[in-house]
Amino acid sequence: MNDNKPAIVIEKFSLGVGDRFAHQAKAQLEACRQAEAQGVVVVPVWNKSNREHVTVGSEPVSVRAAADAAVRELGWKHGYYVDADHINLNTVDRFLAPSNFFTLDVADTIGKPADQSELASFLKNHPELTATVEIPGLDEPVHLTRETAGKAMSKYLAAVKDAGRIYRHIAAAKPDGRYVTEVSMDETDCPQTPSELLLILAAIADEKIPIQTIAPKFTGRFNKGVDYVGDVEQFEREFNADLAVIAFAVERYGLPQSLKLSVHSGSDKFSIYGPIRRAIRRTGAGLHVKTAGTTWLEELIGLAEAGGEGLKLAQEIYADAYDHLQELSAPYASVIDIHSDELPTPTQVNGWTSEQYTGALRHDQKNPSFNPHFRQLLHVGYKIAAKKGDKYTGMLQAYEPIISRNVTENLFDRHIRPIFLTTD
Repeated sequence: MNDNKPAIVIEKFSLGVGDRFAHQAKAQLEACRQAEAQGVVVVPVWNKSNREHVTVGSEPVSVRAAADAAVRELGWKHGYYVDADHINLNTVDRFLAPSNFFTLDVADTIGKPADQSELASFLKNHPELTATVEIPGLDEPVHLTRETAGKAMSKYLAAVKDAGRIYRHIAAAKPDGRYVTEVSMDETDCPQTPSELLLILAAIADEKIPIQTIAPKFTGRFNKGVDYVGDVEQFEREFNADLAVIAFAVERYGLPQSLKLSVHSGSDKFSIYGPIRRAIRRTGAGLHVKTAGTTWLEELIGLAEAGGEGLKLAQEIYADAYDHLQELSAPYASVIDIHSDELPTPTQVNGWTSEQYTGALRHDQKNPSFNPHFRQLLHVGYKIAAKKGDKYTGMLQAYEPIISRNVTENLFDRHIRPIFLTTD
């Protein structure tokens, strides 16, 4: 049993929000405030990865400062979090002081062969995981043998051990334990089966990680800034199975009662919001959804909507992104699908009106002007805006009312409402 309970318990529903240039925290929090006004508390988790900080030239403390200021200004009375997103032992230290949420990234060790003595010890300590396991909520029992359990944990045990090392490093630096721990298992080739997720959770319990959110791999593609691509019915089956396994593991292995699923690259995945909503309502489960990059696109939409110099800057950013397509796409190759022949040329975009630019960029699938390739390129093109420095951030300040309206409407109307508020 894992007796290492979290010192703080994250709320049932949480939304990961990204604020690449530290100007939209208030507008993002306003979306959560609107949900509260309709009777549902969805707490914000401001997340920004080390890669994003390096690209923009910012420090993690800037995320904390923006979050704290927004909370003070809007009088938010619920919890809120600053996420050290996708950190490992090489990157975590700069996040320790300002963060109270840590997403442990073990992508580099998923698939790394497990230490054979550690694997043998795990199997010896868990004879119940080398047999048939009945899990309420699953259509069929989970059938495990020593061989199948050993094969699965040969892929995942080293990653869980890695998560344990990262967690203990954080715990040593923050002995009060007042932070939330997530383990990210989504950066792998295939979705975890129910048996694999059960084995992973048992190993996490052995490491005494007070995990409150876990991000498994789901079927289909979760491309940045656009809708889910895949079999929605299969996703729904996997999501419901994961919920059942988590509920079982919480009771069987003493994991925190607050443990919930985390959906990464969750912004704009409109076609799976219905299945997610139905599942959490049926089971009473909690949920964390990361929507990080969608806010930066709303900044561009606001600039374009403003017209004049705002539109001109948005056009310049696209032109530069178009010219650096390969460079910008490379780090995100597994989570974007950009067809270069579907991209407008900079010359074409430079001739667009505000309505044409926003129509191509805003994620409105009913609008025939919407261009998912245009949107994905700009999604990964925030580096271009970062290079413009004060010119870009000055424009964010100049057109703050238009931009903040778009940021809030996007998070509330397209994300919070369909996931947490819509009635079936």
